[in-house]
Amino acid sequence: MKYIAVKRIILVFLLLPYLLLVGCTSTDRKGAVNAIEFGPNTFSGPTFTAITVAYAPEMDSILERINADPNAAIHSTTVIKGVTYRLGTYHDTPILVFATGMSVANAAMTMQMALDYFPVEQVVYMGIAGAVNPKWRPGDVIVPARWYYHDESVYTNEDPASPGQYILPEYYAAFLEEQDARRAKDPYLPRYKPFHFIHPDEVLIVKEGMDKPRDTAYFSATPRLLDAAKHAIAALPTQRVLNERDATLFVGGNGITGSVFMDNRDYRKWTREVFNAEVTEMESAAIGQVCTINDVDWVVVRAISDLAGGQIGVNVEHKYDKEVSRIGANVLFSILDTLAKKPQ
Repeated sequence: MKYIAVKRIILVFLLLPYLLLVGCTSTDRKGAVNAIEFGPNTFSGPTFTAITVAYAPEMDSILERINADPNAAIHSTTVIKGVTYRLGTYHDTPILVFATGMSVANAAMTMQMALDYFPVEQVVYMGIAGAVNPKWRPGDVIVPARWYYHDESVYTNEDPASPGQYILPEYYAAFLEEQDARRAKDPYLPRYKPFHFIHPDEVLIVKEGMDKPRDTAYFSATPRLLDAAKHAIAALPTQRVLNERDATLFVGGNGITGSVFMDNRDYRKWTREVFNAEVTEMESAAIGQVCTINDVDWVVVRAISDLAGGQIGVNVEHKYDKEVSRIGANVLFSILDTLAKKPQ
């Protein structure tokens, strides 16, 4: 027994420095973690107007306008996690130019990255879109007041006992029962009805000031920037589309976003009936959601490249994407010119 007791004492002495080291390291780590201030960056100095697009033809039009303007320039470029950010000035306004990438997830991720890494005051997004309202044609430019997700939805089974009817989850049936009362307070809510087994729903968001997530049907562009867009369009000369026709420029109405390239006549008609949509594309509602949650002003300019399935035959997006991006860029920079003249 004495031998065992002596061995234990020796073992304790041998392990004591290690135990002290581990204890100190653990304490040091806790202290280091507690000393770090986690959370959003705080910036000082000038703020940027973010000029944002989704992909190459749109970016080419933006850079061509900047390169052709003696009072505009890109001064530096930085790449963060694969995204290229161009920092420059446009008529003395600091600008941050970048592409979000196409579709909802890329748009949301890249926009949030930009707001985390740079002091962005406002976002002016430009890109191509498909026309949902039959009166619009390729080359027309629409600046919607509101943006909806058209494919935030519930996929359901048909009811075997009632062909053409669908078995709804209880939460969604309760959601539909609320809509008349909600629409009485907000005339911009969609007029929900299914497209076959697809039942439109709303995205849940949470932001500062909310005690729980809230159903959100749409995101509204900043009134100040919509007003600037109206004045900008009025100031622009006539915009020709491939020397074929004069473009129509319009501010207002609804746009819809989804993670699909819409090219189906029946679905297009359904989105017009449910959302009263003017245009459809793949990024803008996500941009609106991120900016809304971050309290950053935003507006989206969309140039019509195709008819989103309303055409006969092959979609014409490939014919018009570069040309209408040029017209969309003209509208975007006219908005910046208008903002520079007006008090903020």
